[in-house]
Amino acid sequence: MSDQIQTKVAVTVAEMARMVGLSRARFYQLVEAGVFPAPERHPETKRPFYGEELQRTCLEVRRRNCGLNGKPVLFYARRATATATTGTRKPRAAAPRQPEPHAALLDAVKGLGLTAVTPIQVAAAVAELYPKGTEGVDQGEVIRSVFLWIKRQDSGDKVGR
Repeated sequence: MSDQIQTKVAVTVAEMARMVGLSRARFYQLVEAGVFPAPERHPETKRPFYGEELQRTCLEVRRRNCGLNGKPVLFYARRATATATTGTRKPRAAAPRQPEPHAALLDAVKGLGLTAVTPIQVAAAVAELYPKGTEGVDQGEVIRSVFLWIKRQDSGDKVGR
């Protein structure tokens, strides 16, 4: 591992943890347990850092799986994610979505100008206007009646009901 990673004059604790493939929290746990050396502190700012020699020591501990305290340490392989390399999270894959039962109707109503209409509104309109379903009804008539029903709901106009 130390052959692959170049040391620097000084690195932060977070960067040292990344160099050995651990989270910062886990790295601090292992420092407290005596597996890794404690960081040095800058004399003026008191900020912790790892100099080149301590970096090499940490990388050697990781390579050998033997802590400074002489006890063997087993490390889990860190997951290969964007956080390990770039610091940004990789978006999760969305769960497979169920097909919208009125997707074509929703698109048609949106195309008529009701851009803020939701699938729930369309489903409510269809349920109220066509309780037995829309099969056998002209698709244009269904679109027209659903559009008008949603328009009435939005305007608060309850006339003709």
